[in-house]
Amino acid sequence: MAPKVLIVLTSQDKFPANNHPTGWYLPEFAHPWQILHDAGVETTIASPKGGEAPLDPSSVKMFEKDEISVNFLNNQQALWKNTVRLADFVSRVSEFDAIFYVGGHGPMFDLVNDADSLSLIQSFAVAKKPVSAVCHGPVVFVNATTPSGQPLLKGSAVTAFSNVEEDQVQLSSLMPFMLEDKLNQVTGGKFVKANEPWGEKVVVDKTGLGGLVITGQNPASATAVGKALLEALGL
Repeated sequence: MAPKVLIVLTSQDKFPANNHPTGWYLPEFAHPWQILHDAGVETTIASPKGGEAPLDPSSVKMFEKDEISVNFLNNQQALWKNTVRLADFVSRVSEFDAIFYVGGHGPMFDLVNDADSLSLIQSFAVAKKPVSAVCHGPVVFVNATTPSGQPLLKGSAVTAFSNVEEDQVQLSSLMPFMLEDKLNQVTGGKFVKANEPWGEKVVVDKTGLGGLVITGQNPASATAVGKALLEALGL
């Protein structure tokens, strides 16, 4: 039987501070999905609200010369226009082999505190199934806990969109907090990042309380996150 991965997108379509559009980030869905799809992995797409999950328009412009992203945008719209509500999966973790969160700034505002998402992450971790995320996606783990109430990421090495990268895209002032700082706090100082901003960085950690945690730093890390997830699935 083909492995099954639950892919989660944000439902947040605007920055609360200025109402400018945001959402999920095109290459951070397109590249991992392509890798999983080509390997025969089945994917189901969910979001907090269900229905159409908002694609960040700036990511379409930014990656208009990225062939995989363009093909995905043109040919796979049904994936994000018909997402299933996250709540529908809380009792169905046994159907899946891993969970993956796509980045974009949206998750900073909805998935960070989403009760269904936090329940799912805990259930996947307890079942020793990989939990994974890229760029701003790792914010979903900030408030995740073990059944005993400890931070799920305690002692885990992780990466995510860095402070320098946030400053360079000039969006730090719109953030509820800086993701690098928060992850450093939750993990006990185990945040890591590429030597240079925008460089590829993926961290696969099996040492913390969360079991197998896979995180990628930025859009350039999306392909490698997909490959790490395949490896974790034994493919």
